[in-house]
Amino acid sequence: MTTSEVAKVYDTVLSIPGMNEAVKIDAKINRKTVLLLHSVIERGLNVKDGDQSQGLLELIPKETVEELKGFADECLGKAGLKELSEKMKLLHSK
Repeated sequence: MTTSEVAKVYDTVLSIPGMNEAVKIDAKINRKTVLLLHSVIERGLNVKDGDQSQGLLELIPKETVEELKGFADECLGKAGLKELSEKMKLLHSK
């Protein structure tokens, strides 16, 4: 499938009635997984312009991107890992 065809499919799926309804997810995951999940979400949402893997990220509305970032940060906060995550980012950037 071409990128435009995939974009149409994702747009269709995201337009299905009820997709904007909130759902409650009660999940128990370990802190290691929370830290990795936050990192994966952050890395995926921070793709640089011009990167070929960006494809579908261009289709995501800014509000949804902010919602995903908020979710990742909320998970990190609930796990008590915000400070650790920030310190790890500093190590990685050096």
